Amino acid sequence: MAKDRDEILVVGEVVEVFPSATFKIQIDEKHHVIAVPAGRLRQSNIRIVAGDMVRVALSPYDLTRGRITWRVNGSRAPR
Repeated sequence: MAKDRDEILVVGEVVEVFPSATFKIQIDEKHHVIAVPAGRLRQSNIRIVAGDMVRVALSPYDLTRGRITWRVNGSRAPR
């Protein structure tokens, strides 16, 4: 699978958890994104709960939906 070079990476906080592994992410004070975990997170059984900081990959075509690519630990920031 080819890597998307057009994706926009942002860091936000999970504010709400919906059924079927869908999350509402707050990017800044005004902007929210609906995101799902990437396949690697699902395969590794990484748990994401409200209050977690996550890195989200957004498509430039739809900035309201994204893919969670990384859960940020307190001491380990995403690159």
